[in-house]
Amino acid sequence: MNLLKRIAVPVACAMTVLAMAACSSTKDERRNPVPLTEFKPVFNVERAWKASVGKAGRYFFSPVVVGDAVYAAGGNGTVAKIDGKTGQDIWRAKLHTDLTAGVGSDGTYTAVGAEKGGVQVIGSDGKLLWKTSVPGEIVSPPLVGNGYVIVRTIDGQINAFNAATGELRWQYHNRAVPLNLRVSAGMAFAGQAAVLAGFPGGSLAAINLKTGDDYWQAPVSFPKGVTEVERINDVTGAPTLVGAQACAVTFQGRLSCFDANNGQPVWEKPFSGVSGLAEDNKVVVAPDDWSVLEAFDVTSGNLLWKNDKLKNRDLSGPYLLGPNVVVGDYKGFVHFLSRDDGSFLARAKTDGSAITAAPVAVDNTLIVQTHDGDLYGFVSR
Repeated sequence: MNLLKRIAVPVACAMTVLAMAACSSTKDERRNPVPLTEFKPVFNVERAWKASVGKAGRYFFSPVVVGDAVYAAGGNGTVAKIDGKTGQDIWRAKLHTDLTAGVGSDGTYTAVGAEKGGVQVIGSDGKLLWKTSVPGEIVSPPLVGNGYVIVRTIDGQINAFNAATGELRWQYHNRAVPLNLRVSAGMAFAGQAAVLAGFPGGSLAAINLKTGDDYWQAPVSFPKGVTEVERINDVTGAPTLVGAQACAVTFQGRLSCFDANNGQPVWEKPFSGVSGLAEDNKVVVAPDDWSVLEAFDVTSGNLLWKNDKLKNRDLSGPYLLGPNVVVGDYKGFVHFLSRDDGSFLARAKTDGSAITAAPVAVDNTLIVQTHDGDLYGFVSR
């Protein structure tokens, strides 16, 4: 899977980035995926269970964990709540529409994006509660919690609904850009007061959860270059928040961390990513757009390590599981690396299709969703 196949989409232009890249008469050999490195595993990873929710098609689906349950969806309209330790269905719903994004859930309300901007919300019993639509395509999972279902369209516009009734509470409009990436750009709650969201054009905002006004908006990076393609500068993945520090990454821009209280920058590094990042109280980890994985000190931004042994393998967003950094790749492999030095610790295989969403976990069970719609629960021994 070539990088450009994952990211290209126009907003106000008929020619996609992919189409422009296809005009080149020579293949860029630098983009060939590197073969997997052999190593002696430090621990064994065993498959605990497997479930299926249906293929993703041309969209990107990501699971979400609430308590001991994992919620997942597929392009065929299937939405499931699954026991994260056993893989058994708690409930399973079949919506009468094709889905384009999911899942968001707080355990009471579960939301997905559907074709033609549809929003469908399922109650705690697994039955459809309400549905509505927004003016644009949804390719990022809704954010659910604090009494809200919050949905963003591919151009970065945000709509917030009352989770119980579907009543529209507010809308947030960001400035439009000529081209943006077809990647999942998630959101995150900052307590009960705000929503953190990154946008096409490179900005990060803290939005008042009750009014839809922004507390602050700050540039993660600035567009550079002459052509519209060179100036694509979108925040990718979901922002992270650990303590009072929020971090975000852009394509062709920077990895930047901010004081979440006021939007003041803490540190920044030149960076270009398409899969997002992960943060804990020690490190910030992200794969760049060549799938070179880098780890930075969470306080200073100093580079701690770099691993290029998965280069061009289209890595998923990373997940920090204790002392491990976990990522999936375009062939369905799950890689476990040391958070301390980036060395390989273990590896597991799924169905051979791409893992584009960051892994999640229920206690010590790591869960990944593949492009073919299979969910795997792994445990280490």
